[in-house]
Amino acid sequence: MTKRGLLRADIATECAGQIRCRELANSSSFCRKLYSEIEDVGWERLVRLGDNLTFLSFRILDASERVHVMEVQVDQTYPQCPPSISGDVPYIPKIEWSATSRLKDAVIQFKKHVDSLEDFWSTLDDIDNSLWVVDPKFPCRAMCHRLVNIGNDCIVMLSISAQNPKTVPECRFMGPDSSISPLRKAWSRNCKKWMPEKPFRDNLVCIFGFELPKGPDTEKDEQQVECGICYAQHLPIEDELGTKSGCATDYQCDNANCSRAFHSLCIIDWLRSITTTRQSFDVLFGSCPYCSEPIAVKINNTRS
Repeated sequence: MTKRGLLRADIATECAGQIRCRELANSSSFCRKLYSEIEDVGWERLVRLGDNLTFLSFRILDASERVHVMEVQVDQTYPQCPPSISGDVPYIPKIEWSATSRLKDAVIQFKKHVDSLEDFWSTLDDIDNSLWVVDPKFPCRAMCHRLVNIGNDCIVMLSISAQNPKTVPECRFMGPDSSISPLRKAWSRNCKKWMPEKPFRDNLVCIFGFELPKGPDTEKDEQQVECGICYAQHLPIEDELGTKSGCATDYQCDNANCSRAFHSLCIIDWLRSITTTRQSFDVLFGSCPYCSEPIAVKINNTRS
């Protein structure tokens, strides 16, 4: 290679090195900023942090201590570009953002939005607890509808307004024409009797004119519940997992307002990554990553 060629190669190498140094410096600055802002929000509220720090999720408690998860997506231009927000809510609020905004500002706004939906979730909880809900079997907080068995082979699909949950819901009847025809007439005739302050079930009984059946007291199929850490229903099928290979979630938080399910392997690995976790013999003692309530998980023979 000629001297000119060597010189060009050296210049190219130097330029590439300078570019790489700038990228590393920017990346380091980005990481420091994110860590600082997570500190402002509170590490105890952090549920998940992506390897490249562009994905985060935080635990949010509403006024009734229901557990919600706020997911945040950022890129390397943050905070010039606002974060993308998602969560288990019926609709996503518009996040006010400026050049001086921080993650904590987005969390505060999301928390206010969650609190504004208190009546919505209370109404859905009332439906789930007092009526025979056939679908969804495992509702998330973002869902606005319920399919309710009202007897005589009839189903009513109720759509609850997130903004006005105590008003008369939209409904659609499903079943034999001979059975649903009088139900439609009763709804049309009596829906004006709906009283927002009354329990949901009582309003339906008033409209239809008969008692509604309660659902069978069956346990939920745990195999259909996603793990709160890996977000999968089943563990991968791998020899190194032993008898746990392909298993469904097998551990659940005891807090009734949380009841989050986990694979025991996932929650054990998560607890071991937390410095405040204590171990006594074959039991790990720590806090649920969603509601912070105390949990205890056995660790013996988890992969045998």
